Amino acid sequence: MKTGIRRRMGVEQRREQLISVALELFGHRSPDDVSIDEIAAAAGISRPLVYHYFPGKQSLYEAALGRAAQELSALFEEPREGPLGARLLRVMGRFFDYVEEHGTGFAALMRGGPAAGSGRTCAMIDGVRRAAYAQMLDHLGIPAPGPRLDLALRSWISLTETTALLWLDGRRIPRGELELQLVHAFAALAAVSAAHDDDMAAVLHRIVEDEPVHGPFSDLVNRLGGVAPRPQPQPS
Repeated sequence: MKTGIRRRMGVEQRREQLISVALELFGHRSPDDVSIDEIAAAAGISRPLVYHYFPGKQSLYEAALGRAAQELSALFEEPREGPLGARLLRVMGRFFDYVEEHGTGFAALMRGGPAAGSGRTCAMIDGVRRAAYAQMLDHLGIPAPGPRLDLALRSWISLTETTALLWLDGRRIPRGELELQLVHAFAALAAVSAAHDDDMAAVLHRIVEDEPVHGPFSDLVNRLGGVAPRPQPQPS
């Protein structure tokens, strides 16, 4: 990122530049540790000029969070082509690309950061979750989910979010392994619901019927087969 370069911009251009600069800085350090002076220097403008476009760091922070929320929401967009397992694996790859690149900013968004508890911040976070939920329904081709599918989807989205936040704290599990586990987790949640509900059984059947032999859902079945307890010989 170039710093210290002053050039004339229109109002919207300058606002967009400041949001981009703030998002990059907040993405690598806690927003509480980033000063307006640093943001001004990175944008190549004076401190008073930052205040000309944003009343304070809080408003700039919220604008940066809004940009992050838009980018996160777009990560779940995927053409409805090919097996669902492969699609979800690509989505998880993009999601963790973002988490890895913007770790601190991602954590600040999902945990609230200095704007914790504010209505706007909560709305941004809910917007990301709603977008992921809507995209998952689109992948499944189900416009009106029943209560069990609704629960499975919301549980999986929450699990994905929590997993990413925990992974950032030390990154003790290989990223690729986590991406695959989250795809497996969606199938597992669907399977548990399918054991109790015919509608979910139909959803699960559609999920697996086009799954290739080497797809992630088939991989889950093979892995579970390897850890299942073997039948014990009966005493004679």
